[in-house]
Amino acid sequence: MSNINPLNYIHDRWRRLSPYEAVDPPEKLAEAAGIQENEVIKLNANENPYGPSPLVLEALRDFPNVHIYPDPAQVAMRKAIGDYIKVDPHNVVVGNGSDEIIDLVFRAVLSDGDAIINAVPTFGMYPVTAQICGANTISIPRGSSFEIPVHEVMACASKAKIIVVVSPNNPTGNLTPLADIEVLLDSGSLLVLDEAYAEFSNQTAMGLINKYPNLIILRTLSKWGGLAGLRVGYGVMNTALADVLMRGKPPYNVSRTAEIALLASLKDHAVLDSRAQVIIAERDRLYETLENLPGVEPLPSQANFILCHIAEGRAKMVYEGLAQKGIAVRYYSEGRLENYLRISVGTTEQTNKLIVALKTLV
Repeated sequence: MSNINPLNYIHDRWRRLSPYEAVDPPEKLAEAAGIQENEVIKLNANENPYGPSPLVLEALRDFPNVHIYPDPAQVAMRKAIGDYIKVDPHNVVVGNGSDEIIDLVFRAVLSDGDAIINAVPTFGMYPVTAQICGANTISIPRGSSFEIPVHEVMACASKAKIIVVVSPNNPTGNLTPLADIEVLLDSGSLLVLDEAYAEFSNQTAMGLINKYPNLIILRTLSKWGGLAGLRVGYGVMNTALADVLMRGKPPYNVSRTAEIALLASLKDHAVLDSRAQVIIAERDRLYETLENLPGVEPLPSQANFILCHIAEGRAKMVYEGLAQKGIAVRYYSEGRLENYLRISVGTTEQTNKLIVALKTLV
């Protein structure tokens, strides 16, 4: 038997990785609660409770040519996205989820010893991807209302190749004003602006794409489009940057099923927009209801979720109590988010069941 340790082949930074903590799938949640999978109320991953548009389901039922590779140049997808958001298709790169665009950008830009600036708490994939690239993360705490302290970021900007801004922010749900985004763009660092939840807010920086060559905007069809299981997202950026990423990405990185779903979603965007308005209305109703629960302090949100502080250190107990009832929410146990729960906006029926359960727990 050889005494070779296979981990000796692995880079040190990979061996030290702390992975992103993803949520459990429905089958595991159902098993833990002792219920059927279709009884789970899944409010822990900011998924769209209404699923994809009817056109997507119709298109996938008639899906032909499974044996044919997808278009590596992404011509149809880039054109459809360009038409939808009113940009040149050459500004667009489509990925296997927006996570892949993050990975492509970071690998294209970062080298050992480089740094990114991350305003925390926020989406956890950015420091993980930076570490994979050998880069450091300068974590700057957000303010008392979870706003980005622009002056502190600017003071560190010369040390970082990339500044990350998530707006609306996950998990706090607040927007970063466009004026602050422009200040950060003037730093000269590459600004990666994650707009995964833009369709549930009243703001986008898409109009700045042609003004600032150092701006990259990320979007996803997981939330608005209900395609989380198919993994499709895109980045919008200067055409020179897009050309580099198109040359460096895997040739067939987006499956034909994801392509068909994306094209059908954009064709049916009016339906998805109307569903987003339903989710916004339900978000506001959920917020008002949570405000009236003793021991629960919800934060105003411009996304499809609400972050809540649970009083008296009872967040874990509430989280576990909901799980036993088949209701999954996101629990945070460390740092500034200790004793917070993030609740995705579900259907009216799901909200009602959630509130009944919360009343028994808080």
